[in-house]
Amino acid sequence: MKGRVLIALIVVVIIPVVSYLIVDHYSRGAVEMPRRYFYDTVLVKREKGRDVYDTVWHKIKPFKLKNQFGNEVGLDDWGEKIIVVDFFFTSCPSICPTLTRNMKRLQTAFKKTDTIVRFVSFSIDPERDSVAKLKAYGDKFQIDHDSWWMLTGPKKEIYDIALNEFKASVASNGNIDTGFIHTEKIFLLDKEHVVRAWYNGLDSVHLDQVIKDVVLLNMERDKKKKRNLFRK
Repeated sequence: MKGRVLIALIVVVIIPVVSYLIVDHYSRGAVEMPRRYFYDTVLVKREKGRDVYDTVWHKIKPFKLKNQFGNEVGLDDWGEKIIVVDFFFTSCPSICPTLTRNMKRLQTAFKKTDTIVRFVSFSIDPERDSVAKLKAYGDKFQIDHDSWWMLTGPKKEIYDIALNEFKASVASNGNIDTGFIHTEKIFLLDKEHVVRAWYNGLDSVHLDQVIKDVVLLNMERDKKKKRNLFRK
């Protein structure tokens, strides 16, 4: 009888746990995660007689801008969410309508799992894009305002965010007018507000990659947090 209980214990508990650990160990490098691009510094500390290097990745600095409801908001207000970002202006006659429609497609794709991702559109013409215009523009494209902010504010601050935080010029290979940042790029931030990727927001193939990368980032483990297989 005791032998049967032991066998049952091995089958029900031990084998699944061991299998999980084996799969987890060998699959860590199997999936290519979206890379980090920009770092602020590299810290060096001495551990067990050798130098250990720790890269401090560049995070989007905190800011406060007005959304389409006139509320002062920032990325931190959403907590640990993956964030999809673009830059636009409401009177744009060329790429912006397509870019916004594609952002809307991404929002719709995550409608059933909208707790993991948020969307932000920065106006690059904030002097003309009032709160009311942003709200009307969002309504025109039938966006879900609860998970998508359209932001306006001081032009200098928005351009600083675009150029120095998102590195929009780097993403566009330097082909960008720093006086009027008109880019088709969509940017992806992880839960710590680190830029992990950028895409051609006018290309449907790139949209599929955005969706895949959001899913991957949502599964990414925080290395600073210890795992507990039996946590309730």
